This record gives sequence, C-alpha cells and structure tokens, in this order.
Amino acid sequence: MSLSSLYDEALVYAADLHRSQVRKGSRVPYIAHLLSVSSRVLTAGGNEVQAIAGLLHDAAEDQGGQATLDEIRRRFGDGVAEIVADCTDSWVEPKPAWRARKDAYLAKLPHKPVTSLLVSLADKVDNAEAIAKDYDEIGDAVWQRFSGGRDGTIWYYRTLSLIFDQTLPGPLARQLARTVGTFPS
Repeated sequence: MSLSSLYDEALVYAADLHRSQVRKGSRVPYIAHLLSVSSRVLTAGGNEVQAIAGLLHDAAEDQGGQATLDEIRRRFGDGVAEIVADCTDSWVEPKPAWRARKDAYLAKLPHKPVTSLLVSLADKVDNAEAIAKDYDEIGDAVWQRFSGGRDGTIWYYRTLSLIFDQTLPGPLARQLARTVGTFPS
C-alpha cells in the first residue's frame, strides 16, 4: 500500500499542532509519539485513514477540542475525524478529574469500531513502552508524571490490556500485555 499526499498533509498538520509539546518527563518532541502510533497502525495492517488518525489522535484532546476536530473533519474526512473522536477522552480545558475520564473512556472502549480500536491500541502500546523504558531508567519517580500516580496508571493500563485482549486480539494486544506485565505489582 502506498500513502497519498493526504498523509503528508496530515503529518505537517500534526507537527504544526504539537510543535511545542514534548513527551512527559522528557525533551523528546511529541511528534515522535505520533509517528510511532501511525507506524504501528500501518505495521498492524491499518489503512491510510487509520494511519492519518494515528498522527492526529491527540490533536483534539491536546490542541483545541471540538474546533480542532471540525478542522480535521474538513481537511481529512469523516473517517479520520471519527477515529480521532473515539481516541479523545476530554474535549475541554481544564480536563475533568483523571479517574472519571479514564472510567468513562474504558466503559466506551469495547463498543468502538475496530478502525478506532486499532489506533487506540497503537497509542496505548507506545505509551506503555515509554513508561516501561522510563521506569527502567528512573524507577518509581516515573509515576510522578501521571495524574493517576503509580496505582492509578498501572490499573488503567492493565484494564486497557484486558479490554484489547478481548476486542482486538492479536500481536499488538499481546505486545501491550507483555509491556504492562513488566509494570510493578
């Protein structure tokens, strides 16, 4: 499969939207995460719409809410916009309480279309791997980066892993389970 110029446009748009962002607790440009999610989607057999959504999955949540989603819909189509919406757990700033957001996201996740599940799973695998890497490097200090703290973050990723094991079983779900399995008990 080859990607069209729409993918290129989405890549530039994502880079512009997230230009000033870095990964939690690091100086790694946030675009690295977005590229990784998009790459994982493609490697897992996703299509261009899903790959573009991988680049833009955090755009509405982190960069403008509904107005950004409307722009994504206008520029990249309904399919991309629906996946981005399905990956978004908050539309407003300041965001609602962490646990309430995560509970709501987890409750809705099993009912999302497979197209959205793949992008969400790719995102969660990349995030979990970043957490595991940072945990190896700095130990328990890593949990201070997360609103859910140690116990909440571990609970969230274990619950995600169980849901994806049921809703989208396969290599990527197994990778999430393996990575989450390295988190402390």
